[in-house]
Amino acid sequence: MGPIVVINPNSTEAVTKAIDAALAPLRMAGGPELVCQTLAEGPPGVESQSDADSVIAPLCRSVAAQGNAASAFVIACFSDPGLHAARETTVRPVLGIAECGILTALTLGQRFGVISILKKSIPRHLRYYGAMGVGGRLAGDLPIGLGVTELGDADTTLARMTETGAELRDRHGADVLVLGCAGMARYRDRLQQALGVPVVEPTQAAVTMAIGRVRLGWGK
Repeated sequence: MGPIVVINPNSTEAVTKAIDAALAPLRMAGGPELVCQTLAEGPPGVESQSDADSVIAPLCRSVAAQGNAASAFVIACFSDPGLHAARETTVRPVLGIAECGILTALTLGQRFGVISILKKSIPRHLRYYGAMGVGGRLAGDLPIGLGVTELGDADTTLARMTETGAELRDRHGADVLVLGCAGMARYRDRLQQALGVPVVEPTQAAVTMAIGRVRLGWGK
C-alpha cells in the first residue's frame, strides 16, 4: 500500500509542518502512511485566483510523476486548485480539502460558517460553494485579515479566529465552522474549545476520506 500524499500547493514550509502535525490523530498502525509535501514552485500563499491558477500545472506534474507510487493524493489548499485537472493525471483518488471540509461540515450541522484569511479570498470561495450547490447551507464566510505567512503569530491568529468564529456563530447562525485555509490547522482544537461548536479542519477531513477510499478499495 502506497502512502497518501498530501500536497501543500504553496511554498511555505511552516504551513506544511502545521498540516503534518494536524494529521497525527489519523496515523495508525496498519493504516496508510501519510506523507506531506511542499510544492516548491508555488507562491508563499495561495491568496488570490491568480495564485490558485498558477499552481495548477506544477501540481499536476507532481501528481503525475508520483503516479501509482501513492494510494491517494490530497490537495491541501482551500481553493482546491487543479482538483479536476489532477484527477485526469492519475488513476488514484485525488481529494480537495475545501470540497471534503464542506461535505464533512454538512454532516455536523445545518448551517456552516467559514473562517477565511483575507477578504479577497471570499469571492473565490463563494464561486466554489455555488458550483458545489451548497449555498443554501452557508451561514457566512468572514475573513480574519491575515495572509498565509502571518498565521504563525499564534496569539494574534487565534484571537482573530475566535472573534470571527463567534460572529459566525452568534450573528450568522453557524452551528459548525470550517477553517478556510490549511495554514490554520494548528488552531482547530483550541478554537473548538473556545467556541463550543464543531470546527472542521479541512485537511483532516480530506485525509479521513482518503483513508476510507484506500481501505475500502474504492480506487479512483
